[in-house]
Amino acid sequence: MFFATGGPSRRLIIVAAVLMAALVFAALQIRERLLYLHEEDARIRAEMVTVASRVPGWIVSRPVEEGQVVEPGTVLVVLDQRDAEQAHAELAAQLDAVVADKARLRADISLARAQTDGRLRSARAELESANVTVSSLDPQLKLAQSSFVRSKRLFERKMTSQAQRDQAEVQLQSIEREHRIANADLRSAEARVEEAEAERARLEVLAAQRTVLEMREAELAAKLRRQRLDLEDRMIKSPSGGVVDRVFVEPGEYVTPGQRLLLMHDPDKVWIEANIKETQLRRLAVGQQVLVHVDAYPDENFEGAVERIGYSATSTFALLPTPNPSGNFTKITQRVPVRIAIAQREGTLRPGMMVEVKIATSP
Repeated sequence: MFFATGGPSRRLIIVAAVLMAALVFAALQIRERLLYLHEEDARIRAEMVTVASRVPGWIVSRPVEEGQVVEPGTVLVVLDQRDAEQAHAELAAQLDAVVADKARLRADISLARAQTDGRLRSARAELESANVTVSSLDPQLKLAQSSFVRSKRLFERKMTSQAQRDQAEVQLQSIEREHRIANADLRSAEARVEEAEAERARLEVLAAQRTVLEMREAELAAKLRRQRLDLEDRMIKSPSGGVVDRVFVEPGEYVTPGQRLLLMHDPDKVWIEANIKETQLRRLAVGQQVLVHVDAYPDENFEGAVERIGYSATSTFALLPTPNPSGNFTKITQRVPVRIAIAQREGTLRPGMMVEVKIATSP
């Protein structure tokens, strides 16, 4: 009889307790949904760097392996450098030859300038001397001509002797001969001056040749720099520090320009990309705190913050568009990528890991 009377009360207590627990759970869920935004579609992301070759060639060695941590400048892949080294040596030899020719031509220009200047000075001095000689003989010639004319007139008038007339004529002829010789020397000196000045034009020809050599030197220097760059490109180095994720080539393979060789990322620069429903975007703001649950480490707690809210839905980046030629349309809620900043913890966070985020949306 005791159990019969106490049974309904006990059941009521149990039902009341269950209802109370359900109400508490519902209240907690409502509070949780009001204060936080939960999302399971989230992954760890990182800047995945694809290392490629700029030049073609055979792979000689690949010093790194998958999972290896590398520093900036670490040699990742080495291509065959023999042809590039030979081309570099040929260009260097051609450049040295041009530099030597330019030095020789510079010496020729200096020598030609010195010789030409000396000849020109000498020719001008001779010209000046010839001018002085002609100038000094001009009055003597006029005087001799006057004396001869006077002696001839006096001889015709029987006022002087034949000997005096002949002496005046001989003196005139002597002066005329010296005058002609002086004029010939003057013309010869003028010709030598013109010749010396013409030789100076040879300096312009040599200067033009030097300009051609300088242009050739600049051309070879540019080709040498390009060949040196080609030689450096055959030793492919790490652009930054990080870890090698995948290796796509092996020693002995032939690679072409642009072919990817390996994939790497910086483990210290990771973030979370969560795809949030477009209907929840109004609750998000940059700087909101985020609690992160990493599936790989269920017993550890991680924290982050909303860093950026995407401006395009994920469907806009689809490789295959979804046209609707039939006219039938089904509205699907789109998702927008949201970037959440998170600090790396001893390399435990790796790209591609699934995580769950809880964003504190309350002010």
